Amino acid sequence: MESDYLTAFLDRKKTPIIKKKRHTYLAYHGLEEAYTYVLKKGVVKTSIILKDGREFNLSYIVSPDIISLLRDEVSNYTSAPFNIRIESEEASFYRIPRTVFWEYVKEDAVLQDYVRDYYRAKLSESISSLQNMTMNGKKGAVCTFIYQLIDLFGVQTEEGILIDFQVTNEDIAGFCGISTRNSVNRIIHDLKEEKVIDIKKQKIVIYDQSYLADYIDR
Repeated sequence: MESDYLTAFLDRKKTPIIKKKRHTYLAYHGLEEAYTYVLKKGVVKTSIILKDGREFNLSYIVSPDIISLLRDEVSNYTSAPFNIRIESEEASFYRIPRTVFWEYVKEDAVLQDYVRDYYRAKLSESISSLQNMTMNGKKGAVCTFIYQLIDLFGVQTEEGILIDFQVTNEDIAGFCGISTRNSVNRIIHDLKEEKVIDIKKQKIVIYDQSYLADYIDR
């Protein structure tokens, strides 16, 4: 199902919309269980907090997405606190009482398909991400992550593909399961020396997409 159907459905139901500013949290160490949240517009980052206090990033979300379903999915595998932080200047969310949302799903076959497909897609993403992190080493994990940013934020320019979003080395470390930012700094430095990428105005520019793609699902 196209996400347009979901947002149009919620608009017809006159679902309340809340807004959050950059680097504030929709959820910090958990979600309000009474509500289901659907991202309407903006960029958010989801993460869990490990036992040692480090943050492990799960995903950037940039399109309409039922954030609460992702939280439910993660909760099936870990009791670690689940965070949702706004990364764009502002993000807006539909906020629906949880019981009402599941009544909507129960009564609408298209929404039922959406929820089922959502879980399948997230499972596939999780397996692929785990494979890329564990099989390709630190450099492979970073290369794979940067390559995946193309679909989310990539803009073709004369120089190459601009990742039109500021992603810090600390964030990259959190997404790739790397314990220190210094390790990411070294990898980024090597990729710049090899003319694979560059950093301009705090944004990544990709010169050699095929180099990064070679690490996908090795």
